[in-house]
Amino acid sequence: MKRRDFLKSVSGLAAGAALPAMPSVVSSAKADARSETLLIVSEGGPNNLDIHGVGTNVPGYEVSWNCYDRLISHEMKSGPGGVPYYDRDKFKGELAEDFKIDDMSVTFKLKKNAKFHDGAPVTAKDVKWSLDRAVSVGGFPTFQMSAGSLTKPEQFVVIDDHTVRVDFLKKDRLTIPDLAVIVPCIVNSELVKKNASEKDPWGLEFTKQQTAGSGAYKVTKWTAGTEVVMERNDDWVGGPLPKIKRVIWRMVPQAGNRRALLERGDADISYELPFKDFQEMKANGKLNVVSLPFSNGIQYIGMNVTKPPFDNPKVRQAIAYAMPYQKIMDAVLFGLGNPMFGAPKDKPTEVAWPQPHKFNTDMEKAKALLAEAGYANGFETTISFDLNFAGVNEPLCVLVQESLAQLGIKTTINKVPGANWRTELNKKEMPLFTNVFSGWLDYPEYFFYWCYHGNNSVFNTMSYKSAEMDKLIDGARAAASTGDTATYDKDVKGFVDLAFTDIPRIPLYQPFVNVAMQKNISGYQYWFHRRLDYRAMAKG
Repeated sequence: MKRRDFLKSVSGLAAGAALPAMPSVVSSAKADARSETLLIVSEGGPNNLDIHGVGTNVPGYEVSWNCYDRLISHEMKSGPGGVPYYDRDKFKGELAEDFKIDDMSVTFKLKKNAKFHDGAPVTAKDVKWSLDRAVSVGGFPTFQMSAGSLTKPEQFVVIDDHTVRVDFLKKDRLTIPDLAVIVPCIVNSELVKKNASEKDPWGLEFTKQQTAGSGAYKVTKWTAGTEVVMERNDDWVGGPLPKIKRVIWRMVPQAGNRRALLERGDADISYELPFKDFQEMKANGKLNVVSLPFSNGIQYIGMNVTKPPFDNPKVRQAIAYAMPYQKIMDAVLFGLGNPMFGAPKDKPTEVAWPQPHKFNTDMEKAKALLAEAGYANGFETTISFDLNFAGVNEPLCVLVQESLAQLGIKTTINKVPGANWRTELNKKEMPLFTNVFSGWLDYPEYFFYWCYHGNNSVFNTMSYKSAEMDKLIDGARAAASTGDTATYDKDVKGFVDLAFTDIPRIPLYQPFVNVAMQKNISGYQYWFHRRLDYRAMAKG
């Protein structure tokens, strides 16, 4: 189909069910100074506006990042291709005017003119309540805080209305970086407490539906699965006032429709398109396309090691030899990813993550291992994926299904709605699945703490436990805090080797963030959370 005919067919669709409201959005945006409105189209949207909520999905992170402030944030540096990229090791104040790091604590002085969206001043009491909430609410937020040894409300001390001290339980190089991630956001405590209840002491039901922050934007309308509208907070003091006044973020499930809206100029920015589309759009040059590797990130095949047959290491190794690695790189990613397989056998393990393992597609080895494990005739299982990222996950699962069929393994593909994906991961009942994990703090021991440690976080999706692994991860964290490089290097190499021997999850590739935008959009920045930061964006 010629591009012209394709666009005609999509504009025909716009009158029907597929794109019901984009024309009205465009006309209202024109009236509202098109140059100050950012129109985003994506496959899926948030299922919760609060990062502390139960099962908040990845699109929910984008709302939290733009609508709430943290005490501190990262400085930017020039990244691959000159794209602004967060600097892992440099921090600046956001709500904090300044901060002083001592041996066993850090003290923050708050900006005196900081206000929440309802006009209430941001005080040290709000900071303490918000950090107490993060370490107490359970689930993902509490585990995230523990990654930086922030676990007890007693660690957060109000000195006066504008001064807060955070005490360290122990030396941990992840503590300061952990205060700059999305979770320790500062919430309007008085507003939320008014809307809390005995059953819901932290007011999670209230903040699920509306934002209660001091950030650069506030949500003025949210229709789950359809759109999010955010307006600029003109009183924001966390940084320079953004150029974009209004953000309209629409959920458009069909990738073809998203691409057409971009190419017609009806949408400003989109991500989560098929990789083939990104390659074609790069080639035709009408849009700006950014492709950057996820920092500390991997797409993997996970196996639940607590249940047969995946409790057998030989079965897991067989699956690792059966993966159609190169086919996935070529047919799903169109080269937009870094391979994490097929390292030369004589290549030593590096003190780095991610790095490739030594497995490659070898069906004979896979069959032999499966026979040794007692499954010469294969078995039946299901392979699950997140429908929010179906563009990559579905063709990937089809290729895996075809490959495993050659071993007599019959797999049924289970498509999990994006809004339910995190809840399903939490249950840890899926036998075989694909997922992405990208560690917000770019250190090997941080990734492994989340994904392989026996304290079994939500992202240890395989329920993998090994006393030896825990000792190596804990050892690396302790060595990093004291600058003991020799022990750190030994432990990092040790836990990477063990992960590749026990192979509870099979790294496939390091994904790329791909974002397509109109030529007049500037200010895109790459952040550890991989979501859009509207605060630096502008339209020419």
